[in-house]
This record gives sequence, structure tokens and C-alpha cells, in this order.
Amino acid sequence: MIEKIKKLASDLENKTINYRKDLHRFPEPRWREFRTASIAIKKMQELGYTITMGSDALSKEYMMSVPDESTLKNAQINAVNHGADKELVDKMTGGFTAFWADMKFSDDNIFLALRFDMDSNIVTESSDEAHIPFKEGYSSCNKNAMHACGHDGHVSIGLTVAEIIANIKDNLKGSIRFIFQPAEEGSCGALPMVYAGACNNITHILGLHIGFQAENSNTLVCGTDGFLASTKLNVSFTGKPSHAGAYPEDGNNALLAACNACLNMYAISRNSKGPTRINVGVLNSGDARNIIPANAHLELETRGLTTELNEYMESHVKRIVEASALMHDCTFNIEKHGSSMSGFSNKEMVDIIKESVKHIDEYTNIIENKSFGAGEDFTCMLYAVQQNGGIGSYIQAGIDKYAPHHNDKFNFNNESLRPAVLACAITAYNILKK
Repeated sequence: MIEKIKKLASDLENKTINYRKDLHRFPEPRWREFRTASIAIKKMQELGYTITMGSDALSKEYMMSVPDESTLKNAQINAVNHGADKELVDKMTGGFTAFWADMKFSDDNIFLALRFDMDSNIVTESSDEAHIPFKEGYSSCNKNAMHACGHDGHVSIGLTVAEIIANIKDNLKGSIRFIFQPAEEGSCGALPMVYAGACNNITHILGLHIGFQAENSNTLVCGTDGFLASTKLNVSFTGKPSHAGAYPEDGNNALLAACNACLNMYAISRNSKGPTRINVGVLNSGDARNIIPANAHLELETRGLTTELNEYMESHVKRIVEASALMHDCTFNIEKHGSSMSGFSNKEMVDIIKESVKHIDEYTNIIENKSFGAGEDFTCMLYAVQQNGGIGSYIQAGIDKYAPHHNDKFNFNNESLRPAVLACAITAYNILKK
């Protein structure tokens, strides 16, 4: 059967690459993945999968950092203009772009989930002639959006694995679920899917990312630990404007409150229980040089090796914000725009993957486990499965990159998609085989 899977992957390779080129050309940032989801849903329906989508696939209460109604509406129009199914897109109104696709083989209590993220980065893609997508005519045609992290590759892998599974379904038992997740960038998409039931009854779960610590196409990392838990926060300070020369005493300086908060966030004490991180990536304030700034806006993130350490950082940030506002007689508001947990891969699942990928000739450097050192909201799904007695892992599948992730020249060799397809498909077969 493994030889049949390998042949199917080879036969479908051109289709996989064409998926990737098409998706790369039409990238969609978080909660705007209308075209991507539409195309993936139609394909999964054609293959015989049962779809759960729209408000059934996302808990609105836990959706964070959702764009305004006008932005979402424009994204829907743009998606339909670029070939999305309007009826499906209408069902996603409000940013409900998540879905999962199920296939049942038998009543056996084995239920495997594979998760693939769909969103793009908010990046303007390079128009350098040396950048292959631009040179070959499939670079982004959506303003300020680019697949600079490989999620176009992930969706392409997912669709191809789904087709392979549909072709060998008579040899499988239990059930399989393909989870197509929006809003991974910013760690917004996994949690509302979990609360909508995406991980209910799942016994095994597999996540995948191309690249990162698998830095060339002959490398595959079977399991990943050391995910940093993270919280994304937006903070606003509101003061009082005044003429900076004539009446400075009448103003309440929101910029000073923000600066004071920023500096003290970086002074949060390190923790003996493990590494922590903080970064203030945005600070906006002020109208003119002679006006006391009445408003200031910060965008920041905290991270910790464990969920507990991240909560330590988050609680200190909130205390510092409150104190800084009080110091400068301002008010403040804190909004959470994303979160992820710490996580680990189960050795039992890693062992299954390690045995599976031995059949893939391209992977000559098979690494059992790596510490990630970054965040990924797949951990919310992984935790949900593990809490119910299931097991899971996060694969890093090697690619030859032409620029780093999140770079405007990011690209990878399309030929590396087929081995990644095989890693998922053979692992799925070994878990679900009769």
C-alpha cells in the first residue's frame, strides 16, 4: 500500500504544484481567506468529504483581531472576482472562513486529524526579476498580502493528502478529519475552532509546517517541543491635548504614558522557571510637535516557554500599563488580539512518524525532535486532544528556501511538496490501516 501511496503522490505532483501557484497568486490575510477556503471546500466535497464550515466551525466569542465589516466585505468581493464560489463565500460572511472535512471508514475508535493553516502574511511581495513567483507570473495580485510563510504550500499538501486518502479509503478504519484553519498568523484561529468542536473525539492529531528548522529539502523533523506560549495585546492610552508652549500643565501626555509602559515592559524581571520574551512592535502617537499627545497606541506580544511563564509576563504587562496610565493621568484600554499555548509532541506519535518517513527517499536527514523556540496556535488543538487522552505531533518538513520566512522574497522549491505529502499520507495510513 505504501508503494501505491508513493505512486499517487507522484501522479498528483503537478496538481499539487499548481494548487500552490494558484494560492500563492491570491493570498488572503487572517479572517479573509474566502477564496482559499472556497476552493478547498469544493475540492474536498468532490472527493467525498463531509464539510463543517462557517459559524459551525468557529466560536464567535473566541475570534480575535477580526477586521471591520467593510474590510471583510471588500475581501469577499475580491475573492468572488478571483474565482471563489459566491454561495460558499456568502456562508463565511463575518470572517467565518474556517472549515473541516471528515471521512468515516469504520466504527473503530480511531480518529485522526490533520491541520493545515490557510492565511497569508500582511507583506508586499517583491517585484525583483530574480524572485521566481514574480518572474514566472504567480506572485501576489492582492495588495499588501503575500504567502511569505508557506501556508499556500500547506493547503496544497492538505488537498493532495486528502485525495490520496480518498483513493485508499477501502484499506482504512476509523475516521479522518482535515482541519483547514484561518488566522494562524497572530495566533487567532485555532482557539475558536477548538471551542466550535474541531478537536472533539480526536484520538491522533498532526500539524505540519514547511521549513523553519528543517532548513533544506532532505530534512524532516518528526516532532516539535518548546513551543513558546504567546499573547498578542493592543494597548491604547487616552490623555488630554493642550498647547505644549502656552498651557503644558493642562495636558495629559498619552505618549509619555506609552513610552513609560514600553520601557518598563522590557524591564520585567526574568524568571527562574524558564525563558520569557516581550516585544513592542508598534508605538503610534501624536498630531503635531506643539500639541501634548492625547492618544497613544501600542501593539505588543509576550512569550514564555510555558503557558504559566507567558501568563507571568502578561500579568506584569497589564500592571505596568495601569501604573503608567495613572502616572500621567490617562485612561487605558487593553485588547487581546491572539494567544497560543506551550506544547509538546507525544513520543508515541513521533515514533509513528519516524517509522513512516523512512519510506521517503528524499529525507536523508530524519530528526526525531526539535525545540521550536517560537509560537504556533496549533498548540491549542494539540492540548485539546492530549487533555482528552489523545496524542499528537508537529512535523517540520524541509524545503530549500530562497529567503527567510516572512520576507518579501520568501519562496521555496515546489518539488519539496511531494515528500511532505508523503510524510502526512503514509503517517495517516499507518495510523488508520486495517
